[in-house]
Amino acid sequence: MSRSPYVARVQSALTLVSALLLGACAVGPSTRVRPDVPSVTARASSGPSADTRQFLDSLRTARAQDGKDSLARITSRLAAESIDLVASGSSAPAWTEVLRDSTLESLIRVAVSNNRNLRVAQQRINEFRALRGVAASRFFPQINVGTTMGTNKIALAAAPPIEFDAARVTSDLAWELDFWGRTRRATQAAGFDVAAREDDVRATTLSLVSDVANTYLQLREADAVITIAEQTLVSREATLQLARRRFEQGLISELDVRQFEATVADPAARVADFTRQRTELENALSVLLGTSPQTITRGQLLSDIVKTVNVPDSLSGDLLARRPDVLRAQHDFQAATARIGVAQAARLPTVSITGQYGAQRPTYGTIFDGRGEIYTLQAGISVPLFTGGRLSSEQKAAKARAEQSRNTFEQVVLVALREASDAAAGVRLRRDQLAAQQTQERALLAAFTIAERRYASGISSYLEVLDAQRGLFAAQLTRVQVERQYLAATVQLFRAVGGGWQ
Repeated sequence: MSRSPYVARVQSALTLVSALLLGACAVGPSTRVRPDVPSVTARASSGPSADTRQFLDSLRTARAQDGKDSLARITSRLAAESIDLVASGSSAPAWTEVLRDSTLESLIRVAVSNNRNLRVAQQRINEFRALRGVAASRFFPQINVGTTMGTNKIALAAAPPIEFDAARVTSDLAWELDFWGRTRRATQAAGFDVAAREDDVRATTLSLVSDVANTYLQLREADAVITIAEQTLVSREATLQLARRRFEQGLISELDVRQFEATVADPAARVADFTRQRTELENALSVLLGTSPQTITRGQLLSDIVKTVNVPDSLSGDLLARRPDVLRAQHDFQAATARIGVAQAARLPTVSITGQYGAQRPTYGTIFDGRGEIYTLQAGISVPLFTGGRLSSEQKAAKARAEQSRNTFEQVVLVALREASDAAAGVRLRRDQLAAQQTQERALLAAFTIAERRYASGISSYLEVLDAQRGLFAAQLTRVQVERQYLAATVQLFRAVGGGWQ
């Protein structure tokens, strides 16, 4: 038989198969899922009373007016420094919306580029993309080419045995038609798995950016408190020298001098302790940057970074829908739902086409002379009649896994809403706390200046100076701590809403 009639029949069969596949449907439930979450805002019940709120707002307005000119300069300078962070083809969080510090942005770039955990997460994407290709390969006919060479001896009825040599070259075809959508559902599930791995990369990037920012803020806090402790140490040493001169003049007792000496030791000890903490923070930040411990470049002061923060009081719930952990749980749920369709399709008849085409001759030298053509083409249907309950149990297991994923998804949404609400309240209340702390520091600074003048002129005792020094030192340290906490709360909100609020 010539090759043309065979090819014509194959083309006719493929045309029929294509028509059947176009009309076929994919069994199983829909995989369309989207969380419905409310807006995120700092609730009235989470804040102070109306009278206290009015007072705190007035304090914050006063402190904002103090730094209005410097804020304008910072904003205009940074307006042209917007940086889009990009990590291996995937967009990193829009960090310039949150804390505007070019040095911090550079550190984040280095961390995103060098972090090993992020590289591992990116390679997992490649792995699951390959697995999606494996699942999609079932859409196409599986074709293999083989060859055999052998000596045969057969006996037919009473005829004497026949011996012959046979060389064969064939191309084998096996194709299971995706009539019920089993392959489509499996490929769809694999696609959701890939999307989940991409969510993991975003989650790792978001976590890394937040960790770098928080560590950097702690480092700047350590720098600030060291500066305050050193300045306080210089101030107290000057007061001690004054006290010694007054003791030599017989104006005060030795007890007063010893008490002044004791007050000098406190900031000196703080300087040593804060310096140790700063070294540890530099080492920790170096690890996040993917480098060996080294000195970290500094950018703006904490007080300058605070002036650039602008966080809205209410955020859209749509922001939570883009959180990497929410998207990961959503894609896991969608993948599990698609695999229900795979299990359901496995219980339905299987339609397959098999075929073979090639040539057979006594030797390889004559195999392509056109006279040894062989071929087969078969279409078959396999119906699972009895499997001992295996297929039904697999379907039940798939439904159970989908139900687990659904509940996990809903729980992740609830946790995301709680974290975002906590972070929004934290930003607002830390901002109020900072305004009150700045007011206290200014008042204590004025009181200390007055106490120093009164003591130098002999009007007051050393107790007023000591009390004013202690109060001012504690207020300055607390103010720096609250600044860092306010900025950390902003970072937490940035992370809680999935990377910025635009």
